[in-house]
Amino acid sequence: MDWLAYDTDNCSVQRTLDVIGDRWSALVLREVFNGVRRFDQIKEHTGVSDSVLSDRLRRLVDKGVIEAREYQEPGRRRRKEYRLTAAGLDLQPVFIAMLRWGDEHRDDGAGPLVDVVHRDCGAPVQAAIVCAEGHEVSQRDVRAVPGVGAVKRPPSG
Repeated sequence: MDWLAYDTDNCSVQRTLDVIGDRWSALVLREVFNGVRRFDQIKEHTGVSDSVLSDRLRRLVDKGVIEAREYQEPGRRRRKEYRLTAAGLDLQPVFIAMLRWGDEHRDDGAGPLVDVVHRDCGAPVQAAIVCAEGHEVSQRDVRAVPGVGAVKRPPSG
């Protein structure tokens, strides 16, 4: 595939980054993946400001990545907690890949902050590239081909 011959306006990577591509959105999702679901807890654990956190939570809800559920502790006002939707859960391999990449390429010498392991056997979980036939594939054994939404760019000149 001659990547430069195609228009990138319909790029799925860009559409994904439009939802989760800024630092605070990714860190909010990291917290929710790790079971932190309440505004004050997310704010305290990440250091994000109220206004930025409110904006990112609203955007992630609007984009269908998380959902807000009301809860109320006795004697307190109603509040919201945030849970992953099916679309949010589908991002887990992306975050595991980022975690493993950071462990491998940005190690600070202290070792990993967290290990993600299989609940049943305790073995570390990793993101893998697998074809639709179930074969695990090396990064060097993949190639891009035009998808049904690919649009050729007009020749320049």
